[in-house]
Amino acid sequence: MTVPKLRAFVLDTTDARRLAEFYRELLDLEYREGDEPPPAGSDDPRGRDWLQLRARDGGFQLSFQQTTGVRPTSWPGDEIPQQAHLDTSVSSVDELNEQHTRILSLGATLRFDRSDDPEEPLRAYADPDGHIFCVFVG
Repeated sequence: MTVPKLRAFVLDTTDARRLAEFYRELLDLEYREGDEPPPAGSDDPRGRDWLQLRARDGGFQLSFQQTTGVRPTSWPGDEIPQQAHLDTSVSSVDELNEQHTRILSLGATLRFDRSDDPEEPLRAYADPDGHIFCVFVG
């Protein structure tokens, strides 16, 4: 039996280029051919519609769909649920702490900190549009 293959995870955003650049830097991804940013000062029609990033090893794709409104999750509060989130990992608590500073400098907001948990240290962040992503050790 054949089954569908997961092609990409898509995030809605009010600024596709900004969010794509955030995740490109965060995860060291590369643009799909033709989706690269235009020269400074040039029009960016793709950046107002749909952009796609790819893992350098071809392992996954992350896409960004322009929309007129995104309601950021209120997680860990209950008012607006996560609905979906991305999980990433690093190899040690030291690396988790190093990435924390970098992630904040890229524009993320810390939403949950369990970095001192001896069994499963992690931090959860909201990206610039309020989507949640986690960084685990392991």
